[in-house]
Amino acid sequence: MKQLKSIVIFTIIILLLLPVSFSLATDIDTSDYNPDNLTTNSDSIILMDAKTGNILYSKNAFEKKYPASTTKLMTAILTLENCKLTDVVTVSHNAIFSIPVGYSHASLQEGEELTVEELLNVLLIPSANDAAVALAEHIAGSVENFATMMNNKAKELGCLNTNFINPNGVHDNNHYSTAYDLALIGQYAMKFDDILRIAKVTQYTLPKTNKYDEENRIFNTTNGLVNKNEKYYYPNCTGLKTGYTDKSGYCIVATAEKNGVELLEVVLGSESISDRYEDCIELFDYGFENYSNQNLVSANEIIENIEIAGATKETKNLDIIAKSNIDVLLKNNIDINSLDRKVEINENLSAPISEGAVVGKVTYTIDGEDYSTDLIASSTVVPSNFETIIFRILLIFLILCLFVLILKKVDHYGKGNKSKRISKIKKHKTKGAKHSKGGGKFKFTQINEYL
Repeated sequence: MKQLKSIVIFTIIILLLLPVSFSLATDIDTSDYNPDNLTTNSDSIILMDAKTGNILYSKNAFEKKYPASTTKLMTAILTLENCKLTDVVTVSHNAIFSIPVGYSHASLQEGEELTVEELLNVLLIPSANDAAVALAEHIAGSVENFATMMNNKAKELGCLNTNFINPNGVHDNNHYSTAYDLALIGQYAMKFDDILRIAKVTQYTLPKTNKYDEENRIFNTTNGLVNKNEKYYYPNCTGLKTGYTDKSGYCIVATAEKNGVELLEVVLGSESISDRYEDCIELFDYGFENYSNQNLVSANEIIENIEIAGATKETKNLDIIAKSNIDVLLKNNIDINSLDRKVEINENLSAPISEGAVVGKVTYTIDGEDYSTDLIASSTVVPSNFETIIFRILLIFLILCLFVLILKKVDHYGKGNKSKRISKIKKHKTKGAKHSKGGGKFKFTQINEYL
């Protein structure tokens, strides 16, 4: 027994001394994906289909990096989820004096009152760090509380390795994310029309306020991809947010659209601004040149025709149709007919079936991802004994009608007899009254017999 205890203790000690490694519990493939052996310069990159999130290219996309001002996308998201554009924000002392020297700002003044929309413009266009703190304090009361909201939202969006300390991306060793996580945040940010609208603006002027009596606070966008006057202008770019610190290098979360294809790209850790933009443009071009939206199934397209048991001759052959489209971004060289398609029809289908009823599902599996739509009945399927059922319903209805009529006649007959009895009673009462008036002896027990 002592020997057993010694072995257990020794084992526990050894386990405690061994180095421990943690891995993410996820089904996501975290390996690099470079199908065409592209060459890029930045440390960490991801290119994905903005609509579905399918990864088209990745390089170190799940490694922790400093996100710098791309952080502000999350700040914009929470602002629009918790505020109205017309809400008024008062700028605090902390919002101004917490920003380190050298970081971008919008020259906000302590006690200055601005709308949420004005602050969002300087947050996203010139990347003003003071605006980020002002919004965070307005929403959550403090930067710390707002950071908690940011991290909760990141988890909600499926981020795997993100931790926010502040709303602006001012460097902190514990403030980090990944290209993949920032892509998820960027994809969600694209749901907000106000973010997309502001992200395209190349110049913005703050109006006069209660603390600033001039209109000389004019700001230009930090995103050279949307500015026609910049060397790296990319006509198809639609946003979103750049970033830079000495520790993070040059960063960007960028979106672009062409011929109905929407791409989203994250570039982190570029050594130069040219590396950031050149990698971005190269991958956008790669996506638009090699991928296009393919229609795998169209709404109302006939997928199967089956015979339904127990149906009439006219309705037993039922067309099974797709409820909605299945559109997927695919490589141009992929043969749609070679894709893995699975059609599932519900078992034991029998009449009756209503038009539009769900009777199955069609699924395409591409690179481990499933794309599906419900299958529905194109028309109503009538049971073969339908006429008999209708006849029985009519017969029952007729019998009920006759029964109601009989009840009414019986009731009417009863009322008639009752009125006759009452009439006789009245006559006897009158007669009796006459006899009593004449002093005669009349027994009213005879009247009671009628009652």
